[in-house]
Amino acid sequence: MFHNIPPAIQERMWQLEQADALDRIDGTTRQKRLRQIPPETGKFLAILAASAPAGSVIEIGTSAGYSTLWLALAGQSAGEQSADRTITTYELLPDKVRLATETFALAGVADSVTLVAGDARDYLPHQTDIAFCFLDAEKEIYADCYEAVVPNLVPGGFLAADNALSHQTDLQPVIDRAQQDQRVDAILVPIGKGVLVCRKI
Repeated sequence: MFHNIPPAIQERMWQLEQADALDRIDGTTRQKRLRQIPPETGKFLAILAASAPAGSVIEIGTSAGYSTLWLALAGQSAGEQSADRTITTYELLPDKVRLATETFALAGVADSVTLVAGDARDYLPHQTDIAFCFLDAEKEIYADCYEAVVPNLVPGGFLAADNALSHQTDLQPVIDRAQQDQRVDAILVPIGKGVLVCRKI
């Protein structure tokens, strides 16, 4: 399903990949950097999201919308349960909200993405029937997000959290919680910067 990515999405992905690479070497401050996932993680997430059961798709930490584009591709894939699936994505920083809005317009996915400017933790208690959640935000909010999302996952639904290896020291309490949590099956996948994948039992 990802062999023929629509040209508008492919072009915006390429632009963001170049911008992200430049951010990492030109002295851009950490807060302003895109800090997005690599393409291999994007494809992995898209495959997971496309295989998720029926339900809502959410993303915590939009940045410029690169990972959201991969989730949009999953939603456009064939299959009744994933076709035409919309994504709700949360971003706190105004500059990133502006960039993401531009991304969704240029890539032609604005109709399938709802971008919420604000702290996801204010909205997660009201987000039910979650089929897939991608968590890629400041590490200090991971525990709060985990505890808010897992009870609202549908059976067979996924929570995928990035940076589980690159920030393993910071995230070890969340990793331990997931691996001991009787509500989910959890595994640490060594792709990109490490993805903690939890599937609701």
